[in-house]
This record gives sequence, structure tokens and C-alpha cells, in this order.
Amino acid sequence: MIPILKGVERLHKVRLGRLEYGEAWALQKKLAEARAHDQIPDQLLLVEHPHTYTLGANADESHLVYTEAERMARGISLYRTDRGGDVTYHGLGQLVGYPILKLPAGGDGLHADVVGYVRMLEAILIQTLAVWGIQGERLAGYSGVWVATGGTLAKIAAIGVRVNSRRVTTHGFALNVNTDLSYFKGIIPCGISDKPVLGMQELIGSQTPLAQVSEEIEAAFEAVWGDAQKTQ
Repeated sequence: MIPILKGVERLHKVRLGRLEYGEAWALQKKLAEARAHDQIPDQLLLVEHPHTYTLGANADESHLVYTEAERMARGISLYRTDRGGDVTYHGLGQLVGYPILKLPAGGDGLHADVVGYVRMLEAILIQTLAVWGIQGERLAGYSGVWVATGGTLAKIAAIGVRVNSRRVTTHGFALNVNTDLSYFKGIIPCGISDKPVLGMQELIGSQTPLAQVSEEIEAAFEAVWGDAQKTQ
């Protein structure tokens, strides 16, 4: 675990390495409470999880395809969370980002612009993918980042967030880098049955070190979030 840090930096970046989902979630809650009271700057946690399925607050449990016995046989954990979205997979070779940010008040002067925040995360991921020559795009009516393949669009990055009453964010995004996509067969990802998932490895033709992708994510996040801060 990392200590709660005090300082003047605008974005504190932490690479947690490989960490069990429950530990990362507990850390998010701790940091979100500190951020709500302005005890720490905004945070960006980057992590790789062991095989895990997570359900969003309003997820349809029928979108879990594997039974409990099948999940146990494959070593897949299951968590019911308070994020938005449906069911998704986290696993080895996937880069998961948990921004702990205090968002500005939206147009009503009180609540955060959650949709705008999700669009910001999409922009960061699209900018990151472009470094490797991958054209990520948005799909109307859906969150996340998509890529064209075989005449359709496949999801390469999922987004599911929570913004509390103090406008502090938890949960975040998951980018498939060198992910074993076979684990997605145990769910209907994000409740979408007619579109596949894809990873950077399939598009590039080789594995990309997570540390290198982390560097690009951090750079894009600083640039995009920094620009957003300037307009506050």
C-alpha cells in the first residue's frame, strides 16, 4: 500500500504493479476520502489485476456466462462494485487506470459533469493508442474506446466510473494491451453481445510492455487533464 501523500503537485502518479482487485478498491476509497478533504492532490493509479470479473451497480447478472464453479476452476474472482456500467473483465496483460480526481462543478454550479469526464478519459485513451498507430474512436451511445476490425467495431478499452457527492472520482478504465481475450468468453462484456473485444497485441502483432503503455497513458493524462484544469 502507498501512504497518503501531501504536496503541491497537481497529479500524483502511482504504478501499483500487479495487485488483487479488492486491495486496489480499498486503496481507491482511502484516497478518495483524502481527496475530498483536499489532503492530497489528484491521483492516477495504474495497476494490473489477476483474473477478475466485476459487476457495475446496475449490472445484469445474466451477463455472467461462467458459473461459479467454472470461475473457481479458472481462478477468476468476482466483485460487485459501485461503478457505472455492466460486467467487465480485468486480467493479466491489461492496464487498468483509477483516477482519483476532484472534478469541477458543472453547469449547475454544484454537480460534476460526469459525461464530460468520461469523454475526457476516452480522449486520453485515443491519444495513447495513436502513439502505436492505432486509430481509436468513440461509438455513439456507448462509453469506451473502439477500433475498426473486420467490418465492425471492437472494444479495446472499457470505462466505468463513479463520482461521489463531493465530485471525487473512483474506478476508471481498462485498456487491453497483451490481454488473454479468451477470458471475455465468460461474460457478455458490458452487456454488449454483438461486438467483439480486441487488444493492442492483436492489432500490432506483438506484445507491448505495460511499462511503456503506462508512460504514454501518464503523458496523455497530464496533457488532457492539465488542459481541463486551466479552464476552471
